[in-house]
Amino acid sequence: MKLSGGVEWALHCCVVLTTATEPVPAARLAELHDVSGSYLAKQLQALSRAGLVTSVQGKAGGYVLTRAPELITILDVVAAVDGAQPAFVCTEIRQRGPLAAAQEACTRPCPIARAMAGADAAWRAALQAITIADLARSVDDDYGPTALAGIRTWLSGPNDGDTAVVEQG
Repeated sequence: MKLSGGVEWALHCCVVLTTATEPVPAARLAELHDVSGSYLAKQLQALSRAGLVTSVQGKAGGYVLTRAPELITILDVVAAVDGAQPAFVCTEIRQRGPLAAAQEACTRPCPIARAMAGADAAWRAALQAITIADLARSVDDDYGPTALAGIRTWLSGPNDGDTAVVEQG
């Protein structure tokens, strides 16, 4: 299983947005995480298309979560950024080659496809069980109760390169 870097960036942004009291511009999120603004904007657009964030236009515009962080799961973010397709797609290789199985004999998925489908289901269930709110609580547990508060302060402060305790991971 390999996920794009965009998933990590999108998850960090969702956690940060739990602290925001007003919309956060994409450029501010990129600055906070020291990442490419154009690449991050693509991830935020994917989150927006999936209905997880919305873009507020105007001078005080930016991104906000569309619902409570308890209602957004890691799987929601993964699907928004990387798509909902399964990690493994069976190509029925058993029906090819000199000893190919007849199509009529292949009435159920092969053991490999079944194993991979089971692993995919377990992976998805694990990601579905963890919300953005859970991740935010973990940030505070790992870095102390001022970590996200420091991010909130930094986000609402002037955009002049000031520093604060920031989420890491």
